[in-house]
Amino acid sequence: MRNFVIQKPDTAITPLLQAKIDSLAKPKGSLGLLEQLALQIGTIQQSLTPQLSHPCHILLAADHGIAESGVSPSPKAITWQQALNFVNGGGGINIFTRQHGFQLMVVDVGVDYDFEENTGLIDRKISKGTANFLHQAAMSHTQMEQAINIGISLVDQCHQAGCNIVSLGELGIANTSPSSIWMSYLTGIDLKQCVGAGSGWASEGTLRKYQVLKQAVENYQGDGSAEDIMRYFGGYEMVAAVGAMLRAAELGMIILIDGFIMTNCLLMASQFQENIMDYAIFGHQGEETGHKLLLDHIGVNALLQLHFRLGEGTGAVCAFPLVDSAVRMINEMKTFQGADISPITKC
Repeated sequence: MRNFVIQKPDTAITPLLQAKIDSLAKPKGSLGLLEQLALQIGTIQQSLTPQLSHPCHILLAADHGIAESGVSPSPKAITWQQALNFVNGGGGINIFTRQHGFQLMVVDVGVDYDFEENTGLIDRKISKGTANFLHQAAMSHTQMEQAINIGISLVDQCHQAGCNIVSLGELGIANTSPSSIWMSYLTGIDLKQCVGAGSGWASEGTLRKYQVLKQAVENYQGDGSAEDIMRYFGGYEMVAAVGAMLRAAELGMIILIDGFIMTNCLLMASQFQENIMDYAIFGHQGEETGHKLLLDHIGVNALLQLHFRLGEGTGAVCAFPLVDSAVRMINEMKTFQGADISPITKC
């Protein structure tokens, strides 16, 4: 797999950023998480006046062979139907990307459907879905590399358009299943705790889902490395997201992280370059059972907890206004001296 060079942001600027934040016309620390965000973004950009430009949202769609084993109550056809809905502007993610000024890119990396030409979808199809990892590897090494490179090229396209903050979303029936296995392998948390209700199984269905995934793990004969786990159990959209995240951090971009699936993609990306975590902002804690456990394992809190379980990257995009507020705070709020106000020592 390609070697990504991700620099850890130079923290020499951090005290200067903190001093500027503390000099703003407010009690120190009174804007809480916004101050932490401003500090992180300023450190990433190595600037006392950080900026957000041309936000992009990359929505990756693909189907999963494991769906054939009954791990989701939703029919696989929903993947292609929703993909068309997104390019026609009718999805949840469309509302929020329009509201917050994101460029939306809907990408077919492996949907099991033959789309007509000129639908508005970006065609990067690797194959019509992955293989069923209950019986064999989800993808070959060549397909894994192709997915990584797709993610890289999409981020390069955003960056060339002036983007310095990117969010990612996913679409693919049954993709909480590979995410649960990734989580279990990478964190050591028992698979049973990582498996949730996905798109809506009742408890009986959740148990079946767990049993299928447990059998898949028992059938696995690979070397247990992060790269092999990613290839054997992953989805094309997930592996493409890993490549996109790694490339975004390599370019010094801010990465807005959505829910359970995208957090697992970030965790997987961190196995190849741990410095990627410095570029990530966790937008939303989703309703998927394992997500809180995953965030606790990483040692972070998400900005929002809106009880979403939609996917698509909706939680990340909905968190963008808070990120924007943090940047506006450090750039637009006057200092005590500038406002001719005596410094406030405490609330």
